[in-house]
Amino acid sequence: MNISLCFFARFREQLGIQQELYTLPIECNGHELLAQLAQRGEKWQDLFANPQGVLVAINQEMATLDSRIKQGDEVAFFPPVTGG
Repeated sequence: MNISLCFFARFREQLGIQQELYTLPIECNGHELLAQLAQRGEKWQDLFANPQGVLVAINQEMATLDSRIKQGDEVAFFPPVTGG
């Protein structure tokens, strides 16, 4: 099951990639996807091990980490933004 991952701001900077095609073994939710990505290595662990530091959009709409991710979805990651 293929999905598209998009990385913005510090995610793009630290990983050195903007987008990639990713294969999920089964449908999952955002929490499960973060756990899979965190297992890819140290810089991935630094970015995805703490869910409070991750905002997610699915198919260009804000989502929660409980949202289901399905075949063909585009999942974007970016840090929380604070205003002032």
